[in-house]
Amino acid sequence: MINNKLVLGYIGNGKSANRYHIPFVLQRQNRFMIKKIFDIHIRHDLWQAIDGVEYCEHVEDLLNDSDIDMIVICTTHHLHYQYAKMVLEAGKHCLVEKPFMENSQQAQEIFDLANQKGLYCSAYQNRRYDSDFLTVQKVIESGKLGDLLELEMHFDYYRPEIPENVQHFDPAMSYLYGHGCHTLDQVISYFGEPDDIHYDVRQLLGKGRMNDYFDLDLYYGTLKVSVKSSYFRIKERPSFIVYGKKGMFIKQTKDRQEEHLKLFYMPDHPDFGKDTPAHYGVLTYIDEQGQYHEEKVPTVNGDYARVYDGIYECIVHHQPQIITHEQTLLQMKILETGVQNLK
Repeated sequence: MINNKLVLGYIGNGKSANRYHIPFVLQRQNRFMIKKIFDIHIRHDLWQAIDGVEYCEHVEDLLNDSDIDMIVICTTHHLHYQYAKMVLEAGKHCLVEKPFMENSQQAQEIFDLANQKGLYCSAYQNRRYDSDFLTVQKVIESGKLGDLLELEMHFDYYRPEIPENVQHFDPAMSYLYGHGCHTLDQVISYFGEPDDIHYDVRQLLGKGRMNDYFDLDLYYGTLKVSVKSSYFRIKERPSFIVYGKKGMFIKQTKDRQEEHLKLFYMPDHPDFGKDTPAHYGVLTYIDEQGQYHEEKVPTVNGDYARVYDGIYECIVHHQPQIITHEQTLLQMKILETGVQNLK
C-alpha cells in the first residue's frame, strides 16, 4: 500500500476496464491508486490515457511490480483462468471480470490457489449494486408485499444480428454465461442456494448456433425466482416484477449507470446513474386495514464502486469477503448445467 491506498494494476485496456471499473475507482482516490495498465497493444484513440498511470505492453511489468497490491483482469473470459493463475502466483490479490471462469473446475482451482496463498480473489459482481435490484430489496424488506410468492427478472434485448452472425456453439461464449452471470448473482447474493432449478436454455436459430435465450426458475420453498433473457425481445419486459400475498411491485426500467457510461457521462456528475420520478417503480398492495394502495417508490441509488469498497474493507480491515467463493462456484455450476445439453 502507498499512503493507505491499495495500489492497482489492470490487465486489459478496453471497454471493461475503462467503462465499468476505472471511472468508479477514480471516485475512491482516498482508498485506491492505479499504477499500471497492461494491454498487448496500447492505444488511446477511444479510451484516453489517465494522468499518472503507466501503460505497458508486457504483463510482467505488472506481475513484477512490488508496489502493486491487486491486479484486476478485464479481458475476454477465455483468458481469465491463465491470467488469474499468473496474478496469484505473483502474490497479488485478484479481481476478475465476469463470467469468472469457463467452468467450475477452473474456478475451484483458482480459489484453492488464492486460499493457499492467503490472497483476496473474487468475481466483479457489480450488478449487486444496480439501483433496480437495490430498490426491489427495499420493497421486499418493507413487508408491504407480505410473504413472497414469485419474482421475475428480465434482461432483454432486440439484437438479432448478434446470434445471426454466430455460426457455431461455444458453451463458455453462450448468452447464459454472458448475461446470466449478472442476474444469477443477484439471486444467489440475496436468496442463497435454491432448493431446485428448472432450466429452459435454447438456441432459437437451431442446433450449432449461439445460445440466445434462457429462462431459469429457481425455487426457494414456495417462492419461485425466474431469470429470463432473450436477444429477440423488440420491447423489453419489466426489469423486475415481484408478487407477494398482499401485493406486487413492478420496476419497469433498469439501473441507469450503464446507460450513462455508454454516453461517456461519468460518475463525477452528481446525477450519474440516478432515476428520475419517471423511472420509479410502482408498488400496489393491501394494508393491514384492508385499504388499497398504489404508489411510486423512489429508486435506491446504485453504485458499482461498492464492489471496490468491499474489497478494501476485506483486504485492509480484514472484514468478511462480500462476493464469496461459494457464491461464485454455485453460479458457475448453474451456468455449466444450463448449457450442458446444447450442441
